[in-house]
Amino acid sequence: MEYRTFGRTGLKVSHIGFGGAPIGLPGYLSREDRDSAEFVEEAVRAVREAVARGINYFDTAPTYGDGRAERVLGMGLEGNRDRVVIATKYWFAPDRPFDEFTRLFRESLDRLKTGRVDILQFHGLTFDDELAQKVLESGVLDWVDEMKGRGLCRFCGITAEAPSGALERLMQTGRFDTILMAYNLIYQSACDYQRKPFGIIPLARSLGMGVAAMRPTTSGFLQKLFRTALPGVPEAEVTRLAINFVLSTPEVDCAVIGMRNSREVRENAALAEDAAGRLDVAKLHDRYS
Repeated sequence: MEYRTFGRTGLKVSHIGFGGAPIGLPGYLSREDRDSAEFVEEAVRAVREAVARGINYFDTAPTYGDGRAERVLGMGLEGNRDRVVIATKYWFAPDRPFDEFTRLFRESLDRLKTGRVDILQFHGLTFDDELAQKVLESGVLDWVDEMKGRGLCRFCGITAEAPSGALERLMQTGRFDTILMAYNLIYQSACDYQRKPFGIIPLARSLGMGVAAMRPTTSGFLQKLFRTALPGVPEAEVTRLAINFVLSTPEVDCAVIGMRNSREVRENAALAEDAAGRLDVAKLHDRYS
């Protein structure tokens, strides 16, 4: 497994990470019953298999199934805490008192069976100017600093589904150590190689932030597209291509892939270890012979 230095955090993270959404959210990407004993047992095995294969970055959120994903990760990572990097999130509400933020965060720690997380992330979707201003005026980033001071988290991160000027403004405050950004073969605006690397991800690198990419497999969109337009193309190959594209982008430290079972973990770990199969992303965008 290849490891990258996660920006100024200094953490060494595996080139692929384990995303917790599919093991927590009901109906997400599959119809399996997330509460069945069989599903939970296999998900815990998948987490343990990931650690055994050298995957050390685990991303989750309390909103992934009302704490379900955090509980499963907590079971799977028990006994291996010192070998892994755990990132969870908090949901921002401008009128929420900070003691409520703290209570909810402590519940996340309890579910994860740990006294602290490595990265506590602002759970963002899209940022406009109004939201960015509320974040900066609310004191929530001071609350994260307080959590650091108490030893409950080590670093502060932010997540986003789409680029915006408001997101850039938040990043340029220097308050965030890492970013988890939507980036894949379909949605390339966060790291645009048409002329040179441009966008949120290169900006994050210039600011010394660790960069993780979410939705590297396009959350099923690319697979549905091929299934509809080119049904003869094996879906597994489409997924491999999507993951390999993100792994081939030099600006990405860690591609966070949602996984539900041990088979997916083995396949994705093998792909991450196959450096010979990487693509030249810049050359792919070259329009001139």
